[in-house]
Amino acid sequence: MVWPEKNALSLDASEKQSIGAGVFRLCDGCGQTLDAAALAAAFEVCPECGQHHRLSAEGWRRLMLDGGELSAWDAHLMPGDPLRFSDGKGYKDRVRAAQRKSGSDEAVEIGRGRIAGRAIGYGAFVFDFMGGSMGSVVGEKIARLFERAGEEELPVVLLSASGGARMQEGILSLMQMAKCVAALERFRKKRLPFVSVLRHPTTGGVAASFAFLGDVNIAEPKALIGFAGPRVIENTIRQTLPQGFQRAEFLLDHGMVDAILSRREMKEHIAALLGHLADGARRRA
Repeated sequence: MVWPEKNALSLDASEKQSIGAGVFRLCDGCGQTLDAAALAAAFEVCPECGQHHRLSAEGWRRLMLDGGELSAWDAHLMPGDPLRFSDGKGYKDRVRAAQRKSGSDEAVEIGRGRIAGRAIGYGAFVFDFMGGSMGSVVGEKIARLFERAGEEELPVVLLSASGGARMQEGILSLMQMAKCVAALERFRKKRLPFVSVLRHPTTGGVAASFAFLGDVNIAEPKALIGFAGPRVIENTIRQTLPQGFQRAEFLLDHGMVDAILSRREMKEHIAALLGHLADGARRRA
């Protein structure tokens, strides 16, 4: 028996490939079909409706830092497994999977960069790494960011995006909240500016510690920001929350953040803010 050759019509569903895979993206806001390369070039901001999609750590460096260049600090710090935690899968295995997925060793990167020629201490959460959760290494890096920036007399720009404390490290994770705030308070004594950028989402222990303590707190449009999510709060207090509760626009209306900025204007405005804050600090000194 002679078998017929396979052609496009004889392929089953498992063998078919989508011609547009990786070429087009659907906007989460307006549902428009967008050119994936053009969306990436626009730092994941929809040109039709302004929806901000998740931006990688590398994308944030390109957006915020001159030349996209970051001189990393304390990159040698790696997560351990102090509690030998397992929830059906070992914590070490979850960390390795997160490292492969995100391309980062941990859920935050810190270092020295420049914004419009001004040297800064820079930090950015990597949400693709276990939801940007804060464990011992993340807390240590944030504390060292403030400490080293203070020593080098640099302002700090920190971009948060986190689901909160990392449950696999238990109380050791929760301890990072106090440690980071203590380091920030020591940094404040240097009279150096701290600009906090709250991305989507900024929740849990990160929101409850340093994320709201900037000299200026800036949010992305429609970002979810708060300690617990709206559904958790509604189930706890058994009340219906106001429309848009814990979104950036709601927080701006109630004085919890100072400004909402699109990514496309963020670097320019932060550069101007750092100039004003640095000049004011020099006059007060």
